[in-house]
Amino acid sequence: MEKVIHCRDVGYDCDGVIRAKTEEEALQQAAEHARSAHGLEEVTPEVVEKIKSVMREEPQEGE
Repeated sequence: MEKVIHCRDVGYDCDGVIRAKTEEEALQQAAEHARSAHGLEEVTPEVVEKIKSVMREEPQEGE
């Protein structure tokens, strides 16, 4: 299973989708996306909790 975050689910008008093998990797990618695509200067604990709340697990291709 892989961790999947849809940016739209976090509250942005964005079609970005993050896929990672671990929660930690997904959160790192989400933080980088938030900074680069949305100009978010700081990823606060509240933002992290919001991201975690919408993170899903989906089968990886081939599973």
